[in-house]
Amino acid sequence: MEIHLTGYIIAIVALKNAKDNVSSGTAPIIYVENEEEQQRISMYLSRIFKAAAHDLENGVFILVKQY
Repeated sequence: MEIHLTGYIIAIVALKNAKDNVSSGTAPIIYVENEEEQQRISMYLSRIFKAAAHDLENGVFILVKQY
């Protein structure tokens, strides 16, 4: 069985109080103060990088670039 990657995480936008839900990896982590700022930053980054923003509903958004 072959496994093919179809995308990768390019950034993580997390609330400051959700630091325990995120660990360091290859994607940069952007910490924000509130949900409004989190949604705005995620939207801007998704437009800039042509990526999909996904809300994990635990104070964390991930931006995934498909190829």
